[in-house]
Amino acid sequence: MKIFFKLYLTFLFFLITTNSNAQEGNANYIEQEDMFIKLVDSSTIYYSSGNYKKSMDINMIILSKAQKLNDSFYIRSGYRYLGYDYMALKDTLMAKENFEKAEKYAGLSAKDSEKAVTFMDLANFYSTFKAKGSSKKSIEYHVKGIAMLEKLKDTVNLAYAYTNAADTYIKANYLKEAYLYLNNAQKYSNLLISNEPSLDAGTELLFGQYFYKKENYFQADKHLKNAIKISEEHNLDSDLMEAYETLSESLKLQGRYEEAYANRILYEKYKAKIDKIKVKVDTDWAIAKFQVGEYRKDAKAAEIDSQLQTEIAINKGRQSYVLMAVTTCALIIVVGFIITYRRRQQLVKELKIKNIEYLEAKEETEKLAKSKSKFFSTVSHELRTPLYGVIGLSSILLEDKGLKKHEEDLKSLKFSANYLMALINDVLQINKIDANSSEEEQKEFNLRELVKTITTSFEYMRLQNKNVIKVEIEKDVPAFIKGNDTRLSQILMNLIGNACKFTENGEITIRIDSEILAKNLNTFNFNIKDTGIGIAKENQESIFEEFSQSGSANYNYQGTGLGLPIVKRLLSLENSTISLESEIGKGSSFSFDMAFEVVHTMSELKNSTLLDLDLLKDKRILVVEDNRINQIVTKKILLQNEVVCTIAENGEIAVNLVRKENFDIILMDINMPVKNGLEASKEIRTFNKEIPIIALTAVEVNEMRCEIFESGMNDIIVKPYDVTKFKQTILKNLLSPKLIEQHTNSARKAV
Repeated sequence: MKIFFKLYLTFLFFLITTNSNAQEGNANYIEQEDMFIKLVDSSTIYYSSGNYKKSMDINMIILSKAQKLNDSFYIRSGYRYLGYDYMALKDTLMAKENFEKAEKYAGLSAKDSEKAVTFMDLANFYSTFKAKGSSKKSIEYHVKGIAMLEKLKDTVNLAYAYTNAADTYIKANYLKEAYLYLNNAQKYSNLLISNEPSLDAGTELLFGQYFYKKENYFQADKHLKNAIKISEEHNLDSDLMEAYETLSESLKLQGRYEEAYANRILYEKYKAKIDKIKVKVDTDWAIAKFQVGEYRKDAKAAEIDSQLQTEIAINKGRQSYVLMAVTTCALIIVVGFIITYRRRQQLVKELKIKNIEYLEAKEETEKLAKSKSKFFSTVSHELRTPLYGVIGLSSILLEDKGLKKHEEDLKSLKFSANYLMALINDVLQINKIDANSSEEEQKEFNLRELVKTITTSFEYMRLQNKNVIKVEIEKDVPAFIKGNDTRLSQILMNLIGNACKFTENGEITIRIDSEILAKNLNTFNFNIKDTGIGIAKENQESIFEEFSQSGSANYNYQGTGLGLPIVKRLLSLENSTISLESEIGKGSSFSFDMAFEVVHTMSELKNSTLLDLDLLKDKRILVVEDNRINQIVTKKILLQNEVVCTIAENGEIAVNLVRKENFDIILMDINMPVKNGLEASKEIRTFNKEIPIIALTAVEVNEMRCEIFESGMNDIIVKPYDVTKFKQTILKNLLSPKLIEQHTNSARKAV
């Protein structure tokens, strides 16, 4: 019996010693990991709500327990979270000390992710506490951290890293960089599987502060209100305080003093709440600092006590048969741990496989997105280039009096080419919205002139379908407004175009009225009504889906089905929606609202007078273009104004011609063989800094704008172009600003 007992204990000891690392390192590890995760979550919640005392208490516990377990990861975590507590309480020395200790423990880790996060912390520290050179140091740490996280493809930390970097750039008034970082923050935030309220609120707040500094108060207010909504839902008092403060300042600058005062009161409320918490924390500073110094002693004492208790238990176990029952239970537990460990290992293995599959799928998605963007860019160029020839030649032939008997055929040809161009633009517009690259430019414009220009562009379609187009603009509607005129034009052209297509022998009415929303801000209501075929009730929702048609048997028009989906998406970018009322056989009515700033003095009137085209006479223009048809079209258009036109088939020939001859201006195509337009422009600028160079491109301007201007070009014309705008752009670059001003003034006096 004694021999069996000794053998049994020996076997049990062997199991425990051989599996202790596996079991305690896994079962206990899981339990410890769960404990730390809960502590970190609690700390984060208290910190986000501004209760820095509670946050500090929990971070002390994290640090103490991590030191006892010699867990470098959570030691680092404890120090960095304490750093943020001290930073919030404006204790610069203690914050810096804790962040530097966190950096030291991150240096002991082989994981780049831990180092990257520490760089983020130091960047935030130098951004918060202003001193000489602190902004520069902060930006250096941001760049290092983001570069490391991009390499690791760490989506979660990248979302926070870009947000924090944007905050630093906004505080330093580097607004161009701030906008780029904010867009990246939003991009990575959208990739997160679960919502991060503090991140969402922070991003909206920063967008609001960015637009506030850019003096775009409409956009600023929109983002700040979004930040307030999210922060209220999740009790993010610090974000609420900042959002109300900035919103109050924005409203004050808009002259909306009552609203500004109301928001200022709310800012004071949350500031007082946070200040109260800070005062409470100040009373416990001595205890908090004492805890930092004492936790090592407590950990050592706990370790010694644990060893002593273990020895006592072993000695007692050797002297008593009662231990048989205990050891039997221990054996069962060990076996249970082994089974649990193996199951966990299997789950970890499966999770790793799933993570690899996810990363592969993510990479594939990113590749497809890039391929899609590249495809659309290529399609844009390859289709627009020949269309430029078709539209240009048909326009030239229409002006030839000798071809009068073919006028209707030429009009049909030009209409078909314009329709194909509209189709290409629709497809590209969908792609731009999907890629979040839709233009946000705000400019002043004449609403009545814009509507007149749009309706005139449908004149041929109106005559073809024997329709009447009426424009009814209420007298109190402001003429001059500021906003995204490109977006409004796209919406109106799609809606009016649809009305023209589906109406015959009928009437199309465009009605606009407005109401005051705030000082210098109006809401404009647009209504496009027709007496066409109408849309059945069951089809009224589906027509806003891409590539969908109403499917009416009473009309044989076939189109892409992209117009209304584009309208819906563009309006969503303006926080607006479209309404539809329709009945089969009685027509349709589409209406929507958009907010615009009212402009009382139009600054753009200074440049509104067209320059005299006679000024083009005898000007020497070099056209650099490899496409023969496009050469002919461009040359014919210029010869109408008695221009001396020279053609170069590629950039290499152009450079040699500019070296030998004198030209007044160069029209430079971008994509050419031998030497492209960008390379040629850079070379010309090495020996001729003065000659104006205008880019001729069929590619979307936003995709190449920076490259074009960096190469030394002065302006851009997109093919196929409006002939009047084409010539005016050439004149604008030929003449000095002083001559343009003199011409404009004389033209006004003549009027």
